[in-house]
Amino acid sequence: MTSSASFEVFTDASADPLVRGFLHRPVQAHDGLVLTHGAGGNCKGPWLVALAEAFASAGVAVLRCDLPFRQSRSFGPPRPSKAARDRQGLKTAVAAVRKLVRGRIFLGGHSYGGRQGSILSAEEPDLVQGLLLSSYPLHPPGKTEQLRTAHFPKLAVPVLFVQGTRDPFGSVAEMEAALQLITSPTFLLQVDGVGHDLGFKGKTKLDPLPATVVTEFEKLCG
Repeated sequence: MTSSASFEVFTDASADPLVRGFLHRPVQAHDGLVLTHGAGGNCKGPWLVALAEAFASAGVAVLRCDLPFRQSRSFGPPRPSKAARDRQGLKTAVAAVRKLVRGRIFLGGHSYGGRQGSILSAEEPDLVQGLLLSSYPLHPPGKTEQLRTAHFPKLAVPVLFVQGTRDPFGSVAEMEAALQLITSPTFLLQVDGVGHDLGFKGKTKLDPLPATVVTEFEKLCG
């Protein structure tokens, strides 16, 4: 493939759950990144597409993939009882990308996808070499006491958080406090004036945020 903006349909049915999504594979890619979506979306969302193109431009092979719950049905939220299967889906996606590149493998996800990716990384600290978590759902809106941070102390890889200042799932101050639970290197990229979708709901125009994410992620992970 000659253009970072190009991508191909990708399917790997060699494992269960199968891997389904889109592969951005620049020439001479060394590292790889698995990206997945939130509870209400899929891997075709504009934020994931923009991120994938930005990382591919930096020479990283990127797989945007649908979680198993989204493969099962085209709409509706995930079921808590099936969260372990969604994590297994991310594990098989990581294995699929590992076949394509020789370097490091990173895992990223928006909202629910990021939460499941971070839990998986806490459970299997050697699986990936870094995490990219956008709009991490720190707590349900209006329920600040229900923190989703029990696994944070077990994270052993660098973690980049991208959080809008108007995100009802977690304020910047709340995120800063939560990051104190993580002993590995972290960075919180604050995005002013946007909510949980980071301003990318239906967006088609160019935005500098994805390139900034790539820059900060490269600095964090070395």
